[in-house]
Amino acid sequence: MLLWLAGAVVAVQAAPARSVLVLGDSLSAAHNIATEQGWVHLLEVRLGKMVPPWTVVNASISGETSLSGRKRLPALLAAHRPGVVVIELGANDGLRGLPLEQLRDNLAAMIDAAQAAHARVLLLGIELPVNYGPQYRDGLRAVYADLAKRKHAALLPFLLDGVALDPALMQADGLHPLAAGEPKVLENVWTVLQPLLHQ
Repeated sequence: MLLWLAGAVVAVQAAPARSVLVLGDSLSAAHNIATEQGWVHLLEVRLGKMVPPWTVVNASISGETSLSGRKRLPALLAAHRPGVVVIELGANDGLRGLPLEQLRDNLAAMIDAAQAAHARVLLLGIELPVNYGPQYRDGLRAVYADLAKRKHAALLPFLLDGVALDPALMQADGLHPLAAGEPKVLENVWTVLQPLLHQ
């Protein structure tokens, strides 16, 4: 935004909008279900009823890794100037067995970029199947927990808590929720997102 003051043009940084940017993978992109059944859309409906309302920008892409999300985030921040950034990435890094240090570096860079744009950050953690072994699974958990503490970001340790182990709520692949599980996913997110909306 530009203001004219005494004949000079002065650039004024616009305040972050009442919008939530969700940067995620297939877990936030309504994989194999209708878009309006996904937790991000359900969040959009809920936030739209607030006074004044918040909007949601869902920039999630199935198959997204932390590296590709890191590359896309700066342009998204510039375009939307969100008040809150929700980062739901790392599942695809983990499923591919990528080095956890790379995940840590990418998530840290995304948190830094979002906070530099004056957005509050919520990290959504994920659990891997047990066949990945306790060392890697514990290491993945530690990445989210350590970054949240060090960077003063909000954290939901496990996005699919109460959903992942219920066959009635999960798709046949065992990785993605059915439409019936998405309201529970939203409630998980809401518990940690709601306080960020009032800061």
